[in-house]
Amino acid sequence: MIGPMSDTQQDTAYRVLARKYRPTNFEELVGQEALVRTLSNAIDSGRIAQAFVLTGVRGVGKTTTARIVAKALNCTGPDGNGGPTVSPCGECDNCRAIAEDRHVDVQEMDAASRTGVNDIRELIEGVRYKPVAARYKIYILDEVHMLSNSAFNALLKTLEEPPEHVKFIFATTEIRKVPVTVLSRCQRFDLRRISVEKLTAHFGRVAEKEGITIDDDALAMVARAADGSARDGLSILDQAIALSGEAVTAEQVRDMLGLADRGRVFELFDAVMQGEATQALDILRGMYDEGADPVVVIQDLLDVCYWLTRFKLSPDLADQPSTPEIERSKGKEMAGKLSQPVLTRAWQMLLKGLSETQQAPSPIQAAEMVLIRLIHASNMPTPGEIIKQLQSGQGVPGAVGAGGAPAGGGNGGMTNAMSQGAMPPGPDMGPPGPSAHLRAINGGAAAMRAAPQPDFVPNPIPAAEARREVKLPRPKSFRQVVELFRENREGILVTHLEGHVHLVRFEPGRIEIRPTADAPKDFHGKVAQLLSKWTGMRWMVSLSNEPGEPTIATQNADAQKQAQDEAESDPLVRAVKKAFPSARIKRVKELKPVIEAGLIDYDDEAADQLPEE
Repeated sequence: MIGPMSDTQQDTAYRVLARKYRPTNFEELVGQEALVRTLSNAIDSGRIAQAFVLTGVRGVGKTTTARIVAKALNCTGPDGNGGPTVSPCGECDNCRAIAEDRHVDVQEMDAASRTGVNDIRELIEGVRYKPVAARYKIYILDEVHMLSNSAFNALLKTLEEPPEHVKFIFATTEIRKVPVTVLSRCQRFDLRRISVEKLTAHFGRVAEKEGITIDDDALAMVARAADGSARDGLSILDQAIALSGEAVTAEQVRDMLGLADRGRVFELFDAVMQGEATQALDILRGMYDEGADPVVVIQDLLDVCYWLTRFKLSPDLADQPSTPEIERSKGKEMAGKLSQPVLTRAWQMLLKGLSETQQAPSPIQAAEMVLIRLIHASNMPTPGEIIKQLQSGQGVPGAVGAGGAPAGGGNGGMTNAMSQGAMPPGPDMGPPGPSAHLRAINGGAAAMRAAPQPDFVPNPIPAAEARREVKLPRPKSFRQVVELFRENREGILVTHLEGHVHLVRFEPGRIEIRPTADAPKDFHGKVAQLLSKWTGMRWMVSLSNEPGEPTIATQNADAQKQAQDEAESDPLVRAVKKAFPSARIKRVKELKPVIEAGLIDYDDEAADQLPEE
């Protein structure tokens, strides 16, 4: 009679959760519905390929799927008379032997340790022999991308025309390293990352079977940390159970993973966006003292920024049952206060700060500097706000906070405006050139000199009256229309207007054009809609079959060519080319405005006295 196992035997017999709850059939696979449906239909219909390649990130079930396929093809049923089935019985000799990794006809080869051509030759030698006990002889090659080029080449012929009793199943995490000659001989299946929702439900079922009580927040943390991998998540859950016992709490999982409290991450992001430097740095330091990794904190801030951006674009996310309560409550409140440009700028700064924090000698110091930069940026206006304030006639804009309220003014606002390249637009909206740049510089200097000071202006113009005096742009030529689209950052439409449109007729409020074949069919409607919005008057853009003028791009090219021809005949240019025969003119700029501004000296009489070629 066999007595109970000793404590030592029980410890030895323990299996980790990742092995204990490894799927044994297609029904137990998590998050791979498309793969299961395709393989099930292929097995049911008898359309079984000679080779499969399974690819995906670690821990999504590639090797497990290969073993399930091997059991499905070789299962004989409890009575020993069954055929290939999508639901292996798990009771026949073949199913049990494959599950215990001892079947003589199902051979698993680790391509990471057996990479040479000799290993493949040994495999090919065994292909010609029929299976001993199973229906098919199956070769499972894990991490197949590690094989050498010679090994791949040796496998090609056998892989293309194997015996009827042989099937190959390859698994890899680096599908791009597998030669296309091999891929073309296989049916490819991409195993998807498992979603957080499905992982959370799966881990909850595992905990219930193990008799473990675990918080919903703890399950969500484990699922997020798994990053789409069921095996990684089960390993983390196993560690949490070993740490906490039969009751696992969110605080214990957070401490184990070095995570920050989700609510405090939202509080930290809110403080940063509000410009509260002391509060934000105190929160970060407190989280660090409690064991949170600074790199993980920056990653969590990126996650919050991403969530708020998605919430602004899709408010119905808050109504989904998978959305945690903290995201639903805090996210809705914060998304209403932050604009899309502010969130985009925060994302870019956090993404750059993440790499800095990972590489810094002191991660906490690097993380604090990232927050300080974000806090400083929260008091700066976005480029769009600068342009709107300049166009509204309110003068140089001051710093604008995250909520849109002014946080400063005077010269500091001018510094912010100039640092982002914003200049007051001149009255002429013609093609940009040196004179246009000089006008912008002079206009900016005049704005600084003319900025009213409280001591000298007793009765400043009220803000409401300044808003009533806003003048909308009214383009008077087709080129001015194009420049208006350029100022509003409609780059795609600018490309079409310059290079794919022949102007037939223009008058304020009406444009008649002949688009080329490269122009979109309906873009003229978009042009009319945006012009009406920006100018405050109705615009009509109609199509015509008349030839019209050359495109703006053609006109600019012709003008540049003419300017280059004129430059070639200049005495100074001829003298330079004589001294440097290999010199070529690459671009011609208008020199007169630069000379008039006194930026350079040019003596026409001296140039006329230069020797001829």
